[in-house]
Amino acid sequence: MSLHAPDLKTPLPGPKAAAIVARDRARVSTSYTRDYPFVMARGEGAVVEDVDGNRFLDCAAGIAVTATGHAHPAVVAAVVEQAGKFLHMSGTDFYYEPQVELAEEMARIVPIARDTGDVRSFFSNSGTEANEAALKLARYKTGRVNIIAFLGSFHGRTMGSLALTSSKSVQRRGFGPMMPGVYHAPYATCYRCPVGLKPESCQAECLGFVEDQILVHLVSPDEVAAVIVEPIQGEGGYVVPAPQFHQRLRELTKKHGMLLVADEVQSGMGRTGRMFACEHFGIETDIVTVAKGIASGLPLGVTSARADVMTWPLGAHASTFGGNPVSCVAALATIKLLKDGLIKNAEVVGRHLIDRLRGLQEKHAIIGDVRGRGLMIGVELVRDRVTKERATTERDAIVQAMFRRGVLLLGAGRNALRFAPPLVLTTAQADTIVDVFDEVLGQGA
Repeated sequence: MSLHAPDLKTPLPGPKAAAIVARDRARVSTSYTRDYPFVMARGEGAVVEDVDGNRFLDCAAGIAVTATGHAHPAVVAAVVEQAGKFLHMSGTDFYYEPQVELAEEMARIVPIARDTGDVRSFFSNSGTEANEAALKLARYKTGRVNIIAFLGSFHGRTMGSLALTSSKSVQRRGFGPMMPGVYHAPYATCYRCPVGLKPESCQAECLGFVEDQILVHLVSPDEVAAVIVEPIQGEGGYVVPAPQFHQRLRELTKKHGMLLVADEVQSGMGRTGRMFACEHFGIETDIVTVAKGIASGLPLGVTSARADVMTWPLGAHASTFGGNPVSCVAALATIKLLKDGLIKNAEVVGRHLIDRLRGLQEKHAIIGDVRGRGLMIGVELVRDRVTKERATTERDAIVQAMFRRGVLLLGAGRNALRFAPPLVLTTAQADTIVDVFDEVLGQGA
């Protein structure tokens, strides 16, 4: 099924896809956001095929989930083998080795307690559940109730994590009041610096809002349980902060006895060319949350913490399906593949893709900024490079135009595109994606 270029056989959507979309509209929740009528039939690596036989290059990876590509043979084999033994036994009430083995592996790889590896993990089914667990754990451990998060963040849409999320108002509208005790500060978005400074002179002055405003006027530092932050902001626009931001934030949390929670749900599991994005900034955290890419498409969330932090008592938190044995073996197979070459591939191909996209920036004035690490790349579109007016409708039109030309791409934030393909992407496939993007920009979408 491998190919470098899209292969479209029918108008989009094709007849089979159109019929399924119509059935979906009649019976599936109206809350789902579908940017275009792609109806998946099968996939292999970074290539997907719809029900009408049209083949696309996948630059979305199921929202940064299929880290090892679609249907990687090693992951499929692990899943099939485990499914033939047992599908479920609930790790909250019983024992089984795949969950223990994954907990041991997490202790080896997460950016927590690197010197001792003294780490424990709680298993759930998704990113939002992983963050809910982190919230509860932080409150329990510290005896404090307040949380600091950042504007533009996305931590999930269940009621606790929703209070932390601030990427789009539509995600919060109609569900208030939010969980109390959450305060939002500006994220270090250097392209649009919240305090009006230049990236080259940045010393993370935006954190002054936390130190001089939130902790002075709104909440006492000794009442803040944790700060939760995305090392590289995902839904907010694939924003890469200056290293000083995370380093100063780590110092701030230690100074006041707050826990630092790194939400690596989208940035973790090799996507940035490191196992975790925190590694780019040289920091260790107290709690790390992961999901998305950890099991190559099977539902799994993990909340890992220093062992002296994860000390809650029996029954304090649990999940019937969390740490499902099939998901655990998929995660173990995924981690092995990442270590055996996919992290390096993400670094190498990601650097190539960023270079190619920056080449387009010189050609197309609509590209205001290209940023990223590994295969977590954001392209911010503007109507004017001086004023940085956001090209919102243009971004949406480009997403549609890429689909019509056989490339699956998604937006991020108000006016950015996210390039988040499976980590098996080749340089030839990356070149095809950029060539299609160039064509779309040249034709004005």
